[in-house]
This record gives sequence, structure tokens and C-alpha cells, in this order.
Amino acid sequence: MTQSTPTQSPSPSPAGPKPRRLSWVTTPLLAGIVFNSIELLLLPSQGRDTILASNKIASEMLGQTLPAPTDAELQGMVWMLFFVTAAIITWLYLTRQAALEGRRWAVGSTVVIGVLSLLIVPFGTVLGAVMLVGVFDRDVRAYLSR
Repeated sequence: MTQSTPTQSPSPSPAGPKPRRLSWVTTPLLAGIVFNSIELLLLPSQGRDTILASNKIASEMLGQTLPAPTDAELQGMVWMLFFVTAAIITWLYLTRQAALEGRRWAVGSTVVIGVLSLLIVPFGTVLGAVMLVGVFDRDVRAYLSR
């Protein structure tokens, strides 16, 4: 006589299936992670030139010559940009993971990221708008309110 053991089925998610429009939140966050990661990789080679070009543009806009930053100041600015960009990538990643897991704090973080993304014309505006429409969807809000 053989004894059969019951097979265990995977337990369903406590909040049910993920809403359809959750991808409207997570996909723009993933795009932000990819974009900022590429920016972080290019920063060592392009950071110095970008800062010098910004200094020149600011001089022209103000109508006066601004002093050129020293090499030590340029290096400090590039490191500062590195850490700020790394912090943004971390924030985007943690927000995306929280949204996928249905955490409550993902709503507030996504709204802040979406509103700030609206200021980055033209792609950030589109991604921010899609993110905000997704996060204010009734099913997504219910999923993220557990």
C-alpha cells in the first residue's frame, strides 16, 4: 500500500492578483533606473565637459565672465553628481520594488517622482504623466493600500 502525499500548491497573494495598470507605474520607474544608470556610467568621461559648458552658458546669460572652476572644484562637482545620481537610482529602485510588493509608501514616493518627472521635457513629462495616471487608478491604489 502506497501512501500518497498531497501536493502543495503555491499560496495565492494576500491581496489577489496585481492590477493591470501597475505596469504604468513600474515601467516608467524602470526606464528612470536605466536612464540614470547610463548617465552614471557616462559621468566620469562627460562630467567635466558638461560642467565647463554650463559655466560658459551661465556666463553668457549673466553677461559677465564667471571664473573657471579649478580642477579640484571640478572633481568635487563630478563626485557630488555621482552620489546624487546614485541616490536617485536607489530611490527609483526601492520605489519600484515597493510598488511590485504592494507597499503603502510606494504611492507617496511614486507621486513625488511622477511630479518631478513632469519637469524633464520631453520624455520625463510623458513618463511622469503615465506614472501619475497609473498610481491614481482605483485598482492600483487598492493594491498599494494593503
